[in-house]
Amino acid sequence: MARGPFDPAFEELPAEIPVFPLAGVLLLPGGRLPLNIFEPRYLAMTRDAIKGDRIIGMIQPAELERPGHAPALQQVGCAGRITAFSETDDGRYLITLAGIARFRVADERPGQWGYRRVRADFTPFTEDMAESPSLELDRARLLRALKGFFHQQGIKADWEQIERTTDSALITSLAMVCPFEPQEKQALLEAGTATERGRVLTALIEMALLGGTGSGSSGEAARH
Repeated sequence: MARGPFDPAFEELPAEIPVFPLAGVLLLPGGRLPLNIFEPRYLAMTRDAIKGDRIIGMIQPAELERPGHAPALQQVGCAGRITAFSETDDGRYLITLAGIARFRVADERPGQWGYRRVRADFTPFTEDMAESPSLELDRARLLRALKGFFHQQGIKADWEQIERTTDSALITSLAMVCPFEPQEKQALLEAGTATERGRVLTALIEMALLGGTGSGSSGEAARH
């Protein structure tokens, strides 16, 4: 993933980061995730991030949230940097997170203003910030399955644009936007390499065509 002029170097990534637990939503290195922030704790999180290094960790909860109980978190998430934000007249933030690198939760730290913070270990994922990570993709097989999957899901696509998209960007965007179940999103996140993620993605799409998946929702980000 090419590093932007405002992105931190790997050794500059913070040891502690705020996290936004959100089921069914995936951020990957190199991807961009729009978020609609309105809950008071996450408004505070966003304000603090904007005043600091602008980094927020997206992570899925490992269990359902219950009143008065903070759900356990998955062990792997992805840190993103706020690259754009705006304020709305009704008190919301509209932000865009650009994925930087995955992290493993070392432990959870005391929270602030109702939002959660973790000590993030980025060391297992140094390749996420490599300029040209190696990638092998059976693109023809993926696109054959994708056309059937989009037809099944009623999704319209610009196939000319898809054909022009690089393998890396295609895998990232499809993994983020396709309506997979939360555990399937987590499998895509935890795939060790871009090549492995492409294989997992292709397998999930082919399974969906056989009726094995595809009922999840990646649109929940629009509601937070």
